Amino acid sequence: MKIVTLGTANVARSVMLAYMLATIAEAEGRDWRVNSAGTHAVENLSISPRAWAGLESVGELGDHNYAAHRSHLITASDLDEADVVLVMEASQVRYVENLDERLGVRAVHFASFVRSAPLDEPLAAQIRAVRALGLDDTLDVADLSSAEEAAYERCARELWELAQAFAVIVV
Repeated sequence: MKIVTLGTANVARSVMLAYMLATIAEAEGRDWRVNSAGTHAVENLSISPRAWAGLESVGELGDHNYAAHRSHLITASDLDEADVVLVMEASQVRYVENLDERLGVRAVHFASFVRSAPLDEPLAAQIRAVRALGLDDTLDVADLSSAEEAAYERCARELWELAQAFAVIVV
C-alpha cells in the first residue's frame, strides 16, 4: 500500500507520521511505502528540530535517519501513486480535492479515519465511508508552526497513538 502523509510545510506533523507508519510497517512486515508532503511546502527543507525532538520522545520508534528527510510540495503525481493520502487538517482534504478532483477522493482526514473507518472493509471502502461523514475540523491534528517543544512532544504522542490505531484498522 502506498501512503502519503500530508501536512502544511512538510517539516513536522506529516514527517512524524510518515516515520511512525514506516516503523509500524517494518515491525509488522507490512508492505507499506510511506512518503510525506505538504500543501505549502518549500522543496528540500529538513525536518524541524522540534519535530525531531518530538519523534525522539517516542521511544518505541527506534532509530531513524531523521536528517535524511527533505520537504516536498504535494503534486497530482503524488496523488496518482497513492492508495491513501492521510491529512492532518480538514482544510487539507479540500486542498487535495482542488489540486485534482478525480484523485482527491484518496484524501482522508487522518483522525476521522481512525475514529470512524469501518473495520473489515477494503481500504477504498473505508475511505469512502469516512469521507461520506463529512469533515470535522475539531479532530484536526493541530498545526505546530509557532509551538514550543513540549507541544511537538504532545503531538508526536497523539500521532503515535493514531498511527497504532490505523495499523489495527487497515489490514
